Amino acid sequence: MKQALVCGAGGFIGSHLVKRLKYEGFSVRGVDLKYPEFSKTVADEFVIGDLRDPIVCRNVTDRPFDEVYQLAADMGGAGYIFTGEHDSEVMHNSAMINLNMVDICRAMGVKKVFYSSSACIYPEYNQIDPDNPKCSEDSAYPAQPDSEYGWEKLFSERMYLSYYRNHGLQVRIARLHNIFGPEGSWNNGKEKAPAAFCRKVAETENGREIQMWGDGKQTRSFLYIDECLDGVRRLMDSDFLGPVNIGSEEMVSINQLAKMIMDIAGKKLRIKHIKGPLGVRGRNSDNRLIYEKIAWRPIHPLREGLEKTYGWIEKQVREARQVSK
Repeated sequence: MKQALVCGAGGFIGSHLVKRLKYEGFSVRGVDLKYPEFSKTVADEFVIGDLRDPIVCRNVTDRPFDEVYQLAADMGGAGYIFTGEHDSEVMHNSAMINLNMVDICRAMGVKKVFYSSSACIYPEYNQIDPDNPKCSEDSAYPAQPDSEYGWEKLFSERMYLSYYRNHGLQVRIARLHNIFGPEGSWNNGKEKAPAAFCRKVAETENGREIQMWGDGKQTRSFLYIDECLDGVRRLMDSDFLGPVNIGSEEMVSINQLAKMIMDIAGKKLRIKHIKGPLGVRGRNSDNRLIYEKIAWRPIHPLREGLEKTYGWIEKQVREARQVSK
């Protein structure tokens, strides 16, 4: 039985990854500051620990795991990443985790390490036109991410690759593009656009108004969690190091995203555009390289994932109202 360690196993992607690895027959140890919020972990062992502490990292990486998945990071949606109020914590916390984990994986002879990077590493100057963003892997340099979160991710990519070159550590790096789905943050200030609009639509009576940061013409692509995990697992089973995009090429404006969710809910709501943190003007996954190297691409449309996500968030909203009564 293969053994895997999932760092960040209490988070959205990490908790889903634990389930996926268990389904595939792995023995899984999870580690995080907290347990998953919305469902009980299925990990064989779950360690509550702070990976900024090198002693914790040594204790949880106490054997040459077949696979280590490093997803732990200080992160959130636009309201957390782009205000500038959390820059020092984001950079310090995530860099400390990665500095600790890459070195202990080398020391313990871990066979393969996955590092979860981000589309936020791409230069702001290539994402000004919302209709024609450039996010091919080779466009990352000259570097100019639009957030300190992106800068830390880019630094850590280079660090993991340096451990591959200097120490032979087998790394796999993916730049994830806006992953969404059930059991993610939806009301704590760290939620991303799909969850935020699912919540707003679920909470608002038909015919009323919801708020949106910006003019809604900014574009993004969003990838459902199950598709993301398919790409991650295929990358880990391949000989390709990356960095490589894992995302959807179905680009939509934020206005279109909100209207799609309204349609799923069967509601007609007005959108009030207000000032707020936005990030880049346009972003879309370029999947040419990942398809060439490992023949992966998403197979389900955005609406399909949004239907599942809205159903889950609408249930959370309904239950929260019942508790508050």
